[in-house]
Amino acid sequence: MNSSSYGNNVSTVLSSRDSYSSAVAKNVIVLALGLVINYINGSLIHTFRKHQIFYMNPRYILFIHLVVNDMIQLTATISLFVLSYIFYKINVSLCCLIVTFALVTTHNTPLNLAVMAVECYIAICLPLRHAKFCTIKRTYILIGWIWAMTAASILPNVFVFLATEPVEFFYSTIFCQRDNLFRHPIHLEKKQVSYIIYQIAVWLVLLYTYIKIFCAAKSAKSANGDTKKARNTILLHGFQLLLCMLTYVGHVIKSALKYLFPKHHAQIMFVSYIIIYILPRFVSPIVYGLRDKMFRQHLKTYLLCTVKVSFKAWTV
Repeated sequence: MNSSSYGNNVSTVLSSRDSYSSAVAKNVIVLALGLVINYINGSLIHTFRKHQIFYMNPRYILFIHLVVNDMIQLTATISLFVLSYIFYKINVSLCCLIVTFALVTTHNTPLNLAVMAVECYIAICLPLRHAKFCTIKRTYILIGWIWAMTAASILPNVFVFLATEPVEFFYSTIFCQRDNLFRHPIHLEKKQVSYIIYQIAVWLVLLYTYIKIFCAAKSAKSANGDTKKARNTILLHGFQLLLCMLTYVGHVIKSALKYLFPKHHAQIMFVSYIIIYILPRFVSPIVYGLRDKMFRQHLKTYLLCTVKVSFKAWTV
């Protein structure tokens, strides 16, 4: 989650610190990982669109929303990474646009995870009320609320930025980091407050839903497959959230590593970028795309058909 991370580095190390071969290698690695993840996520979205059965299940709708959100965020962060090597400095207006998209999608992630955890809780602990509470209409309303709450948290930064910066600043170029863009002191205070509120709220939801599902499994003579799967799913949500939280404490970790290994600054920054920004995007496809039996079955069929068509076209 990139709220504070953009204040400490959205790209890795400055391009001037790397040799040409090292810069090329790093960009190739990042682009390759980004393309692989976005291809997997694109396949999940295509599978979702091709099968109407997923349209009628709030769980899959929330999952696909998370996948789309991850694709936008990953594209934004990789764009900043590559631009920092190609141009080093970019136009302030373009930087503001990319960073805003990245921040919004970053704040969407914990809220989406919290809503998905609540859906799991209702499905397991209140199965008779699931159809009543978790309707398609309410799911889309919740997604709208996620974006509205995130916009209410991020857009004031943009408004303060527009109101306090001189006009000529918008036509200048900067190294695109959050702190270089949002320089007013109020941004730092607001960032810390919003981070605390969001994280506490989401962790309380995840903890509450996991305890309830665990108690439901324990009260039964033996936990059935659905209960165990729901319990594991929420644990994965927690793991995913932990990975996302690395963004908030990333500057602390990087500062500590740079202090311990001052001669490996470039390597530390690059590895930190991969762990903080790329790795969490691998988790979303695993939680439902690969673990969910129905989704996995349809995805496997789609991928096999794609391979067969590609093979026939190649042989012809």
